[in-house]
Amino acid sequence: MSLKRDDSGRLHIDTPLMAESLMDRGLLAQTGSGEVFRPLPDLQVLKLGGQSVIDRGAAVVLPILEEISAARPAHKILVMTGGGTRSRHAYAIALDLGMPTGVLAKLGAGISQQNALMIAMLLAPSGGVQIAHDDLVKLPGYLALGAIPVMEAMPPYSLWEKPDRVGRIPPHRTDVGTLLTAEVMGAGRVILVKDEQGLFTADPKKDPEAAFIAEIEVNELIARDLDDLAVERTMLDALANARSVSEVLIVNGRERGALTAALNGENPGSRIYREPGG
Repeated sequence: MSLKRDDSGRLHIDTPLMAESLMDRGLLAQTGSGEVFRPLPDLQVLKLGGQSVIDRGAAVVLPILEEISAARPAHKILVMTGGGTRSRHAYAIALDLGMPTGVLAKLGAGISQQNALMIAMLLAPSGGVQIAHDDLVKLPGYLALGAIPVMEAMPPYSLWEKPDRVGRIPPHRTDVGTLLTAEVMGAGRVILVKDEQGLFTADPKKDPEAAFIAEIEVNELIARDLDDLAVERTMLDALANARSVSEVLIVNGRERGALTAALNGENPGSRIYREPGG
C-alpha cells in the first residue's frame, strides 16, 4: 500500500478497499488471497464438554486434568469449557419466559465461565489460570511462563447472537467458540473432549444401530445432514471455511490416555478434516 494525494492535497492510503463497496463479491474474493498470519500454529486447543465431562464430577474430570498437567511440558495447551446441564436449565427457564436468542446466549456464557473458574482452580497446582476473552492476546505470555490457560468456550456474541433458522437456542455455542478461538490464534487443530468414542451416524445412546465414523471430510459430513450430531452444525460451517484449523478431533475423555494420544497427533476417536484449499 502507498500514499496517494487527492485533488484537495490530502493524503490517503491507496488500497482497493478505498472506493469500493464491501458488498462487492469480486472484491471480497480478492481479500481471501495470500497467507494468513498464524500467531501460535503449534497451540493445542481443547474443550472439555460441559454435560459430557465437567458435570460428571471428580471421577471423570480429575483423570482428564491429570493428563493435561502431564502433557503441558511438551505442549502449548489452551483449555476451554462448555456449559452443560446448568446451561440447559437456564435455557429452559428463559424459553418459558419468552426470552430471545441473545438473552439465552448471555446465560449460556455465564455458565461456561463458571466451569472455566472451577477447572482453572483444579489446575492451579500445575499452573492453571483463568483468562477472559480480552486476555487472549496475552496467551503467548501465559504459555511462556508454563501456565495452563483456561477460558470459557462460549463465543462473545452475547446479546447480539443472531437467531437460528430453527428455534431460539443460540446456534453459536461452545464447540464453534472453541474452533473460532483456535482459528484466530492460528492453531491447526481442535480437540473436543466428550463422553463418547467420537462421531456416529446417530446418537448411540438412543440408537444401538448407529455406525461409528472414524474419519470424514467436513463438507461430506455437512452434506449428510444427519438428524443428530455430537458437534454443533455451525462449527462444521466454520471449519469448512477456516484458514488455519484443518481438523477437529472428538475423543472420549472417559478413556484413559485418549486425550494424551490426541495431543500427540493420533486419532483415538473421530477426525473431521478440511481438505487443503477447501
